[in-house]
Amino acid sequence: MLSFTQEDLPIFDALEKQRLERLVHFDVPGHKGGRGNKELKQCLGETCVKLDVNSMKPLDNLCHPSSVIKEAQKLAAEAFGADEAFFIVNGTTAAVQGMIMSVCKAGDKVIMPRNVHRSAINALVINGAIPVYINPGINKHLGIPLGMTMEDVERTILENPDAKAILVNNPTYYGICSNIVEIVKLAHKHGMLVLADEAHGTHFYFGENLPISAMAAGADMSAVSMHKTGGSLTQSSLLLTKNTVNADYVRQIINLTQTTSASYLLLSSLDIARKNLVKNGKEMFARMLQMADYAREEINRMEGYYAFGEELVDRNLTFDFDQTKLSIHTRDIGLAGIEVYDILRDDYGIQIEFGDIGNILAIISAGDRNLEIERLIAALSEIKRIYKRDKAGLFDHEYINPKIVMGPQEAFYAEKESLLLNDCSGRICGEFVMCYPPGIPILAPGEKITDDILNYTNYAKEKGCFMTGTEDMNIEYINVVK
Repeated sequence: MLSFTQEDLPIFDALEKQRLERLVHFDVPGHKGGRGNKELKQCLGETCVKLDVNSMKPLDNLCHPSSVIKEAQKLAAEAFGADEAFFIVNGTTAAVQGMIMSVCKAGDKVIMPRNVHRSAINALVINGAIPVYINPGINKHLGIPLGMTMEDVERTILENPDAKAILVNNPTYYGICSNIVEIVKLAHKHGMLVLADEAHGTHFYFGENLPISAMAAGADMSAVSMHKTGGSLTQSSLLLTKNTVNADYVRQIINLTQTTSASYLLLSSLDIARKNLVKNGKEMFARMLQMADYAREEINRMEGYYAFGEELVDRNLTFDFDQTKLSIHTRDIGLAGIEVYDILRDDYGIQIEFGDIGNILAIISAGDRNLEIERLIAALSEIKRIYKRDKAGLFDHEYINPKIVMGPQEAFYAEKESLLLNDCSGRICGEFVMCYPPGIPILAPGEKITDDILNYTNYAKEKGCFMTGTEDMNIEYINVVK
């Protein structure tokens, strides 16, 4: 087999070769290079639809890679400092679930912060593992969850010596990092694996002056959203592993839920993005930092907004901070974050990542330009001038510590009844309630519904947050355990 280097693109080059061979296709997909759907070809472009092909011998097979996909995954592992890398085309959701389901079986315990993405709790619903939650710290002014303290981590490990693993957000949606190096040391000392949700941390692997990556910290597995800041296509991701886990078993677990019809557009984008990061990542992420720091400084010159950054670092609840995250607190100008989000989109043509009750998040990447940064700053200044009002009555926190009554799987599959949301105080939740993004559950299956949670949910709905998770599409009724 040919020897590949980081300059090579095994998957994309194989795709190009088959495209130039002008094969006659009696296989799927049925659009046959766009000829069977001219509007699709017109919308996406001829090259794109011709590269949308099915697995064939020269292109390898993601379920059991033995040639070009295998080589591309080797290059990715090398680039990210892992022993193995798995290409994921079901989003980082599948990577997170693959991690948890690889190390836990039904009844096994896994330690995790409660402000995890829904994908982690979904994994518990599927395979029956039991969560042991560590409640994150809370910044009361910003109303956001922070990281896990080493004191809480150590106490939880000692109280649950039979836990199989601990999951760490590296970083959170807001850029907050826990002390992953010391967590790894402590977990390994007690025979536990460390899993990292790095959906928002691809740049940690290639940039400078950024928090440490999970693989560099010694974690056993990591789920990395290449598409978020790494430059691949949406839905493409990586699952990285060290030799402390059985990579062949991990592949089997991934194949339980990942599609058998992997998109070569997504696979080749991972290949291309990896090469670009190796060649240009350092420069790309230095520019990202520069733009984010400039925007943060300019926004903080305006009274009312607070673009928070490394000043939050206390080496405890916020052990480190991702300075590329432009998170902005809006409540002091009398507007919820989701209200600023809507105004930016509707009145200024600016789409940011999300707005919650008190904050907005603008994702800055290598694809941004200085002109667009200036446009965002100017729009925020004008929004403040036009819309500023008294902040009295605004909800002042994002995170409410849950009360766990039963396991997620038991509650999700229990006999349930549907009740009006406001009539459910004191009952056990049988499904999810969350704002998306960020996709951190307000309620998860097995948690007690409280008045505080109901008040928060109603407030989020009133302010226009995009609510998901319940069977009832209007989020007026919720399934509770009978």
